[in-house]
Amino acid sequence: MKNINSFILLFLALSTSAQDGIRNLGMLKIHDNGSMGFHNNLVNDGIFDDNEGLAGFYGDIPFEVLGAFPPVFNDMEVLMTNGLDLSVSVEVENHCNFIYGDIRTSKTVPFVSLHFQQNSEYNGARNISKVNGYVEIRDKQNFIFPVGDDKELRPLLLNAQGITTTARCAYFSKDENNSLSFYDSHSTESKEPKLSAISSKEFWRLENTMLSSIQIPWNERSIIKGLTDTVDEVVVVGWSKLRNQWESLSGNAVGDLFNGIASSTNFKPNEYDAFTFGALKSPNQFIDLPNYLVTPNGDGINDFLDIPELEAFPKNHLRIFDRNGLLVFKQDNYSNEFKGYANEGDIIIDWQKGLPSGVYFYIITFEDNTLEFQGFLYLKNN
Repeated sequence: MKNINSFILLFLALSTSAQDGIRNLGMLKIHDNGSMGFHNNLVNDGIFDDNEGLAGFYGDIPFEVLGAFPPVFNDMEVLMTNGLDLSVSVEVENHCNFIYGDIRTSKTVPFVSLHFQQNSEYNGARNISKVNGYVEIRDKQNFIFPVGDDKELRPLLLNAQGITTTARCAYFSKDENNSLSFYDSHSTESKEPKLSAISSKEFWRLENTMLSSIQIPWNERSIIKGLTDTVDEVVVVGWSKLRNQWESLSGNAVGDLFNGIASSTNFKPNEYDAFTFGALKSPNQFIDLPNYLVTPNGDGINDFLDIPELEAFPKNHLRIFDRNGLLVFKQDNYSNEFKGYANEGDIIIDWQKGLPSGVYFYIITFEDNTLEFQGFLYLKNN
């Protein structure tokens, strides 16, 4: 019976095939534990939303998903040497696996996106596989948008104060076609008085009506040292649609002039047209803790992240980020739980071996105090 069903599915697929790829007129469905691989264009001109298995996109030449209707996949994976283009949105109900190659959407058409539904997630996002365009979410509160350009993953972490109905995000770098015209109309000289400088190297766009905070990472391409010579002055800024100027969104920053993460306080994203890095004329006030070494090899020395200062602040929130700004660990009321393994995100393919060795950033906030601790840790994982 299984072979008959497979034959029928193959016949229907071939019967709707067009010269430019597979054209669906409403006769395709992926059943539970089934899979369907696409090696050329998918022209979706029919309903394609009652799927339970895996839709995979594979190939050495670029092709696209287009048509009249957005396909809705339960699970999706991409292994495309030269990337996959979306001319119509693709929705994911359960899981998206980034293996190799970017998913690309137009950055001038925000409503075409890779769309994550309420219970969906992803793994594998990194420099060689991400979304170069818009990512949209539905009915989520917290999410790390796996966005970037053709060179790097440049994620934005959204922390909403409640379930947000819809939010979408994209990243823009200076060398992209429309970024120069953007800065012509969003002058870095138009800023509130407490700001000394605004980055013209990159920006993010985020649409969301819910009161939220964001975190964005910088790296060497961000050229933070062109804004300031101290990280204490780095801040997230947004272009106010009402006042036509760049404004500080407060918060703090952790890192050095080459790698780091900036966090905002709560604001309404839809009141701003774009977000990037700025420098304050006076540095933020926060507490720096020492940099820590974590070597979880079982020898009883530095096997976990031990922060003695937290004994005075039992109600705390610890977050650890990698150098790309991706959240890899979080813990409420932290008491030495971090031993080199991630408990957030699924960017690590072989998680049982623990996080890779390297520099990580930590930020600690408190429920009953306005202070924040932040700093580095170096993980040496065998």
